[in-house]
Amino acid sequence: MNIGIPDLTTVRARSPEAVAEAAARRTRRPLIGDSGRLMIVAADHPARGALGVGDRRLAMANRADLLERLCTALSRPGVDGVLATADILEDLLLLGVLDDKVVMGSMNRGGLAGASFEMDDRFTGHRAEDIARLRFDAGKLLVRIDYDDPGSLTTLESTARAIDAMAERRLPLFVEPFISRRVDGTVRNDLSAEAVTRSVAIASGLGGTSAYTWLKLPVTDDPDDMAEVLETSTLPVVLLGGEVGEDQEGAYERWRKALRLPTVQGMVVGRSLLYPAGGSVEEAVDTAVGLL
Repeated sequence: MNIGIPDLTTVRARSPEAVAEAAARRTRRPLIGDSGRLMIVAADHPARGALGVGDRRLAMANRADLLERLCTALSRPGVDGVLATADILEDLLLLGVLDDKVVMGSMNRGGLAGASFEMDDRFTGHRAEDIARLRFDAGKLLVRIDYDDPGSLTTLESTARAIDAMAERRLPLFVEPFISRRVDGTVRNDLSAEAVTRSVAIASGLGGTSAYTWLKLPVTDDPDDMAEVLETSTLPVVLLGGEVGEDQEGAYERWRKALRLPTVQGMVVGRSLLYPAGGSVEEAVDTAVGLL
């Protein structure tokens, strides 16, 4: 079935089984391809109500526009796959653009951006059984740890059980840990070398096995600290892209430096590629791929 973006609602309304059929037909590939590196485009932000890009508060709210940007990114040489929630991945399945791509399901999106319960980041997205049933290739979860919030213990326990469930199915799981705190009511992630080091140590030890665990980590405030930070664990690492900034060239240079480190296997980047501050999606993606 070859359909366009305007046809998605009609197919969903009249043939909901088309999602499972498209998932069953999809051609799969190994997690790590011939390049030995991973370049994943992330689009799981909307499910947390995080729709803003720079000063555009609802930039990601237009689903047709987002899908067009994703299709463009996935078509570029060197892009290995996509990370998103069920609704977006199923749109992409129906559009037929996920063959020979790594498909990563986002698992916990309950900690809505700006909510009083933001730190209670429950598993409201993909379950391990969903990722296996749909023949997806990996999962991703976010674990923010606030030492002043007793609820972080629940998040840690839920994360450990998700790691166990994915490992039982031999599915890789990308764990994105942060040491976080509230500043004037807003959740802030601590990107100091000490905080990122601590988050790596905690995340690496979660679950009954780490055999299928990857880490998805930010570049620290001082990129020169990354080598020492990554000595904390032998788990494979991908870098996360973070927010769009005016100094995109500076961001590229920080990524380039961190990508030279031995445990870093690639990148997972979202808004800064899909909604670049300057230039086109094609140019932003090709530049990021070139860093690998």
